[in-house]
Amino acid sequence: MSQNHPSILIADEMHTSLFGMLDKAGFTYVYQPKITRAQLMDQLTPFQGLIIRSKTTVDEELLTMAPNLQFIGRAGAGLDLIDLDAVERRGIRVFHAGEGNRDAVAEHVVGMLLALLANILKADREVRQGIWDREGNRGYELGALTVGLIGYGNNGKATARRLSGFGCQVLAYDKFLTNYGDTFATEASMEQIMAEADVVSLHIPLTDETRMMVDDTFIEEMSKPFYLVNIARGEIASLTSIVRGLEKGKLRGACLDVLENEKLAKLTPDQQTAFDYLRQSDRVILTPHVAGWTHESYVRINEVLVRQLANQA
Repeated sequence: MSQNHPSILIADEMHTSLFGMLDKAGFTYVYQPKITRAQLMDQLTPFQGLIIRSKTTVDEELLTMAPNLQFIGRAGAGLDLIDLDAVERRGIRVFHAGEGNRDAVAEHVVGMLLALLANILKADREVRQGIWDREGNRGYELGALTVGLIGYGNNGKATARRLSGFGCQVLAYDKFLTNYGDTFATEASMEQIMAEADVVSLHIPLTDETRMMVDDTFIEEMSKPFYLVNIARGEIASLTSIVRGLEKGKLRGACLDVLENEKLAKLTPDQQTAFDYLRQSDRVILTPHVAGWTHESYVRINEVLVRQLANQA
């Protein structure tokens, strides 16, 4: 890396562990977590590297202001904020830390499912109110269920490993892999998952193909009433379709760490109606996009990212 100017611009808030790692790897950098898009476009020209989290959108407009950019590091797993076609045309390499938060995501999936199946949140609220209802809180065992994982990358594999420990039958479908069955999951077709799964858990990126993939048709085509888990991206699953599925009984419950619109003060009327239903339902567990957001993963993501950057430098 050239030492004539700072080689990396860090444009989002980062865990402080990143800086020592970059120093040790010999990178120079400027840290500007509060930088606006206008400022970023004005200042990006000399930099060879850009590190972002989830604030910064990298599109054609931004890239025209980055003639020296050689790589982008995403401190996280999803790449939906980056125009990958535009980046590829320019020969800019993209690194992301998908394995950095896989254990956090997998534990969160299991935690949400256990809480839903055993009525833990509902029972806790009732006991605090002086209600001692044992029969009304009789639960289901996770190990008795067949779980279908859609996507078998870092997060999918880590989730399968934990679910298999409960005795679940785990089926995995991944459009982009072959011969990926292992000790923890059986390779399956989408048709097999739709025929057999009691739980569907999403572990796929947001793309044009996956946007609103879980809609009324998807839910109707599932053979059994099922539980839906979405810790991937909110726009993969339609909130109004989830509500309709719950109302019809086709969805037994939903664990949602992500929503199609996470700006809760700016929901459309339809989104607001759906959200109001979901937040009052005992069959739904909601968390604020924190599945991969642990104290450990915050550091591990940086370790994974810097290792990748150092290997290509």
